This record gives sequence, C-alpha cells and structure tokens, in this order.
Amino acid sequence: MKHRNQVFDNVLDLVGNTPLVKLNRIASKFKGDFYAKVESFNPGHSSKDRIALYIIEEAERKGILSPGDTIIETTSGNTGFSIAMVSIIKGYDCVLAVSSKSSPDKIDMLKTMGAKVYVCPAHVSADDPRSYYEVAKRLHSEIKGSVYINQYFNQLNIDAHYKSTGPEIWEQTKGKITHLVACSGTGGTISGTAKYLKEQNPDIKVIGVDAFGSVIKKYHETREFDEKEIYPYRIEGLGKNLIPTATDFDVIDEFVKVTDEDSAHTARLIAKTEGMFVGYTSGAVTQALLQLGDEGRFKKDDYVVVIYPDHGARYMSKVYSDKWMNDQGFFDSINEAAAENIQYIK
Repeated sequence: MKHRNQVFDNVLDLVGNTPLVKLNRIASKFKGDFYAKVESFNPGHSSKDRIALYIIEEAERKGILSPGDTIIETTSGNTGFSIAMVSIIKGYDCVLAVSSKSSPDKIDMLKTMGAKVYVCPAHVSADDPRSYYEVAKRLHSEIKGSVYINQYFNQLNIDAHYKSTGPEIWEQTKGKITHLVACSGTGGTISGTAKYLKEQNPDIKVIGVDAFGSVIKKYHETREFDEKEIYPYRIEGLGKNLIPTATDFDVIDEFVKVTDEDSAHTARLIAKTEGMFVGYTSGAVTQALLQLGDEGRFKKDDYVVVIYPDHGARYMSKVYSDKWMNDQGFFDSINEAAAENIQYIK
C-alpha cells in the first residue's frame, strides 16, 4: 500500500494499490467474511485509471502514440475521465464518444478535463452510425494522428487488471480469497483479475454481475448472442448489447443479473451502513452479493471480495437524487424518499 506521506511526481503515480475494506454491516447476516476492493481511491476515482494508463503506456512503448497525437475512445464516462487525465499529463488531445446514458455529472467532468465530447444515443444498436462505437470509428478515420483505444475489444484491458488488480487482491487477502464478485461491462476488470487469481488457486469462484436488458449472462451460458435479451436499462458501465472480446468467459464461473431499481437502492444502502459513498455499479455488485447470500451460497470460512468500481460523486444527478429516483418509479412504500431527513430552517 502506498503511504500518504510520500511525494509523487504526478497523479499517475497514484494509480493502483487501492485498499481492501471489510463490509461489516450490509452482509452481516451471511456466513463468511466480505471485503470491498475500493477503486475510488485511484486518482481518477475509478478502476478505469488502471486500463487508461496501461494501454496508453503500452502504445507509447510500441511507438503507436507520439507527442501531439489524439486519443479516441468510447466510454460510459469513467474510462473517458481516466484517459483525459492521462492525456493531460502526457500531452495528448482527447476525443470521447459518450453514451447518452452517462450521467450529466460525468459528461461535465469530461469537459472539465479538457476532452472533446460527442454524446451519442444510448438505445440504438451497436452498428447504428449514431452509436458511440460507430462515432468513435468515424472520428478515428477523420482525425489524422489519432489512436482509438477501443476498450471493448482490446486485450490490454484484460492485461491491465491481470498485472495489477489480481495480484493486489491475492496479496491483500494473503491467498485466502474464495470468491470474486465483479460487474462486467467491457469485461476487462473481471477477466484480468480472475485470470490471475485462478492461476494462483483454480478453486476460487468468479461470479460476474450483469444487468437485465444485457446479453452477457445468456451468452456465457449458451455462447449464443440473443437480441431478444436487449432492452433499455439505466445502470452505467454494466452489461452490454454486444459481446466484448475483452471478456474472457472461460475464467468466469457464472453470472448473476440485477435490476436497476435494486442496484440503486443498494448503492444508497452502502452509504448508510458502511459509510462508503460509491457508484451505481458498486450498488449492483453488492446487490448480487445479497442475492447470492439469500440463496445460502456462502459458508463460514469463505473470504469474498467484491470490486467497487467508482465513486458516488459521479451519480449525484441519478442514484443520489431523490427526484431522479422518484422519476424512475424507484420509490414506493418500502423504499421511501430520503427527503424527510432534511429540515429547512426559515
């Protein structure tokens, strides 16, 4: 673990070595010990710092990137922020094709970090010319001296976590980890981490988290792409309407699906029980943990690690907005708005 009294040359030296924090209350009714790998401790506040830095430095090493070049990427927000941060330090221009599903907070952050942002409709097919995949390809063809990161189909996405996240978890748990539970979007985080951990101990169970409205779980089970699985959903950075080659399905034992609504409430519950202000996907991975626990999947000696990908500050206009939650129909007799906790003194 890096010591906070150290002095660093720039923020990129802070990427990685994030803490493992025990979950003391939210999963207390289940057997076993539960820990969160809290990726918001990265300087860009998400796990995507790891892939942004690793992929860009590999491109530099191979001579693919030169000073003054433009880096292009598709993103739901976090990867874009990380790439913009690395680009600032290393002197590259940054152009991002962003899904309209991304929160306004994320889009504003990308602009603040100097990126040129193209907001593309979320609910179109991957091969639609308006999709952020196709827009990024078009921009790459039009901008001279540009490099398209293409995280969804980039093996380096997996390699970044194989070389960092996996070894960190193995060392932090002293090899005691029995289960890894992680969200799967591009699939790089879960695939690279799982690959390393299973090389150390093949008996470790790796459980991916998918969204209703995504094709990932069914593809894992059948190896068939089923368009009927696809419909709009709200969680950012989780699930897909295509099959990313950055997902190594062979190192994942199973997938669990979670709903938008449950994941949103669980994210808010983490703040109230564990004091950690985490993002929407952290709510999703914890919701999957709770569903597995309710099924009696954990034993007394289990050592379960979940990955919390990012920080809650990026969801102030969504999950942590009572208005947004109410607009989605997420408040009911069981989950009432938190507005009664606020008193205005006149």
